[in-house]
Amino acid sequence: MKTRLSGFEVLALGFMTFALFLGAGNIIFPPQVGQGAGMAFWPAALGFLATGVGLPLLGIVAVAVVGGGLDRLTSPLPKVAAVLFGLGIYLSIGPLFALPRTGTVAFEMGMRPFVDIGPGAGLALHSVLFFGLATVLALTPGRLVDVIGKWITPLLIFLLMVIAAATLLFPQGPLGPVSEAWGDAPFAQGFENGYLTMDTLASLVFGILIVSAIRERGIKDRRTLMRYTLLTGVIAATCLAAVYLPLAYMGATSHEVASGADNGALIPLYVQALFGPTGPVLLAVIITLACLTTAVGLLTACGEYFHRLFPRLPYRLMVIIMGAFSALVANQGLDSLIQVSVPVLVALYPPAIALIALSMLRRRLADAPRVFSWTLGLTFAASLLDGLAASGLEVLVEPASAAQALLPFGETSFGWALPAAVGLLLGLALSRRHDASLDPALAD
Repeated sequence: MKTRLSGFEVLALGFMTFALFLGAGNIIFPPQVGQGAGMAFWPAALGFLATGVGLPLLGIVAVAVVGGGLDRLTSPLPKVAAVLFGLGIYLSIGPLFALPRTGTVAFEMGMRPFVDIGPGAGLALHSVLFFGLATVLALTPGRLVDVIGKWITPLLIFLLMVIAAATLLFPQGPLGPVSEAWGDAPFAQGFENGYLTMDTLASLVFGILIVSAIRERGIKDRRTLMRYTLLTGVIAATCLAAVYLPLAYMGATSHEVASGADNGALIPLYVQALFGPTGPVLLAVIITLACLTTAVGLLTACGEYFHRLFPRLPYRLMVIIMGAFSALVANQGLDSLIQVSVPVLVALYPPAIALIALSMLRRRLADAPRVFSWTLGLTFAASLLDGLAASGLEVLVEPASAAQALLPFGETSFGWALPAAVGLLLGLALSRRHDASLDPALAD
């Protein structure tokens, strides 16, 4: 049994973690945040970093604390609730939203100028090739660190540094005006926009890949495992923040070259202004590498989860099915995927945040099932109102918005905070006294 990893091994693991997270949403949404915030850049960027960097880091640590994946994180919940919550997360970051989005963004922002052979045909061809390659790589998950951490990610980081440096040194304009939607609460707006990266949900899934990768290198002691998991997460979080801030600044200074650009159009226009004809080639390489690594990680994690849920279906078959299904969904287009995903993410994120917080405290809870059930139950009830209000369906928006307004901070992203606190206090008050160390899910 090893007691320590080399600096190179830790760095490779950190780079692998960064590459797994850096996908479609991590690239397209920070510029949109910056463009909307304009001169309110810093509060909006900090809100985005809270959900785009801070919470995913805590999610990775929570997985290390309980020593397992989402199954162990949700084990204090009733079995039906745990399965439904797990399905909601895996379907969201997998074949319904995040996974198809990797292929769509790779096409829209990177390959469209080179593959657009007709209305819809270019995206269809790209989807088949992209998800075909991602599926082949996901069929051998043991090579994730070797292929991604040691080779692809260093190249990706270098290319991102080139764009970041050019953006900071040669901004294409001053900070723009604050848009109406961002004027009152830029931090809260940035916080909620961080949901769209899906990184907090992904951390509950990718965390076990990271823990397993560290264990495969001979680290078995729980404290040492947690230390290296935290260090790996810090490396990934630092890299993510170093990507988000320049991209958000790009959006904040884009009003002269990409005013009103929709999802996915802002960065190509800005990079074209920075680098001229070289820009589209550079961007195509960056976007393709970033989206491909995330697609491989998502296929691997989802394949393993659904194989455990349905043991009769082999892992390899699950990966192939999800790869093919994602290629089909990707053809719906980027705007459609984002529009459909927003209400689901708004409803799922607060319970995921509460789950991470409770998992960090789990060894100190006398009755984890009762505390988890009350806290997550009331949190989801409140966040469901937010999801219904964001659905765009008139029959649901009006009553959900009226109920939202009754909650403190209901008009911002934090209407779920008081119900979560009430649930926690109720769970603690009703807890039965017993030795928390007897929790079988936390046994070493």
